[in-house]
Amino acid sequence: MAGDVLADRYELEETVGSGGMSSVYRAHDRLLERYVALKVLHPHFGDDEEYVERFRREARAVARLSHPHIVTVIDRGQADGRQFIVFEYVDGENLKQLVERSGPLPVRRALELGIEIADGLAFAHQHGLVHRDVKPQNVLITPTGEAKVTDFGIARSLEVEHGVTQTGTVLGTSNYLSPEQASGKPVSPATDVYSLGVVLYELLTGEVPFTGQNLVAVAMQHVHDRAPSVLERRPDVPVRLAAAIERALEKDPDQRFASMDAFANELRRCLDELGGADVERTFVRGAPVLPESSPHRVRTRSNRLPLALAALGVLAAAGAIAGLIGFGGGSKSPSGDSPGGAGSIHLRGIGDYDPQGDGSEPGFTAAQATDGNPATYWRTEIYNTRQFGGLKAGLGLVLDAGHAVKLGHLTVHTTTPGFVAEIQAGSTPSGGFSPDSSSQTVGATTTFTLNGADARYYVLWITELPPGDTVRVNEVTATS
Repeated sequence: MAGDVLADRYELEETVGSGGMSSVYRAHDRLLERYVALKVLHPHFGDDEEYVERFRREARAVARLSHPHIVTVIDRGQADGRQFIVFEYVDGENLKQLVERSGPLPVRRALELGIEIADGLAFAHQHGLVHRDVKPQNVLITPTGEAKVTDFGIARSLEVEHGVTQTGTVLGTSNYLSPEQASGKPVSPATDVYSLGVVLYELLTGEVPFTGQNLVAVAMQHVHDRAPSVLERRPDVPVRLAAAIERALEKDPDQRFASMDAFANELRRCLDELGGADVERTFVRGAPVLPESSPHRVRTRSNRLPLALAALGVLAAAGAIAGLIGFGGGSKSPSGDSPGGAGSIHLRGIGDYDPQGDGSEPGFTAAQATDGNPATYWRTEIYNTRQFGGLKAGLGLVLDAGHAVKLGHLTVHTTTPGFVAEIQAGSTPSGGFSPDSSSQTVGATTTFTLNGADARYYVLWITELPPGDTVRVNEVTATS
């Protein structure tokens, strides 16, 4: 309870949430002089090995996930018989509180949040975890308006596990429960796709699709009843977005999006088609969350900037997914050349080169700069000045040619023109790198002429940011 000190380090200050298994406290870390969130297993579960193991499993699972839209696990421990997990402290409200306070969200804001949630869940899926309890209460909103998924307490490994949760056990929250969960069938990433579809439905309409007097009544509707169309409750929602939510809410998991990445990509296309409409501001505890046209002056991770290119079709979406899974979409010849034509070299975006950084750049988006889909992109953080806030001399996107090659030209396509960059080359992905082109200001499409270095790895080295203080690289192509 408040006032207690766990492990001679964490001083509990106030309860910020409570559930059936545990309570969450804001706590002061006396050692590092910072606030943290402490999740403490209820004492009466302390002697139950199944609950204790589930609690420990949550800590192990989430400790493997480092993503800007997932709440970070810092520590795990036991003190005086009390099991606890230490998380980063997010000083904001949860998504449920936001909807209850503000009502249905503007379409743009709902899409922005949905994309961030989907990105976090996709990352978890890529690391073998299904959340299984996706709901607004498990999404925290930071003071700068970003979404962070939390509470992987009933997360399930995609690998077979024994002794904790078996087929036939219904876990999750009934309003957001997938049909397979309600039927006690095995879960998959499609389970989280369904629950996120319900969350988006609620963000847009202020209501969940199914309600009832008890858990069983609601669960049976998820199994048997088709959800009412979003358009029935909110006619101004774009048809494409309504169709995406309808697909996510298919009863058969195989009829939903093929992956959470695919769902996220479709939401990005919906955001792109929204254009300049729906720019109403929303607020988090009184702090405005501004549309993209407003200047940002906070160094923060963000993926809410709207795309400026026309949305592509289903085949492009499939290419984007393949690119994410394979770190660079499309087929490739054994030599590493692109099948697109003579002299072209297929590059793969493999990460960031950030020698003066703190490891927080979203390097997991690198593959999206070479996936053949200009509607996806690699991005940097947002900084408070065009010179990286004085934090570093520059940062770069690392590109892998597959083998040592002399590039003649490298072309960059971006929806954030105005940044200054050069191309550098090296023999390892971690550097060092040497300049292989002159420095120039990058427009919407800019081609660099290279000096002829023989290298496998190339870096788009950015030394000055554009207006808006962030860079998006939608596609990079090269020729020998």
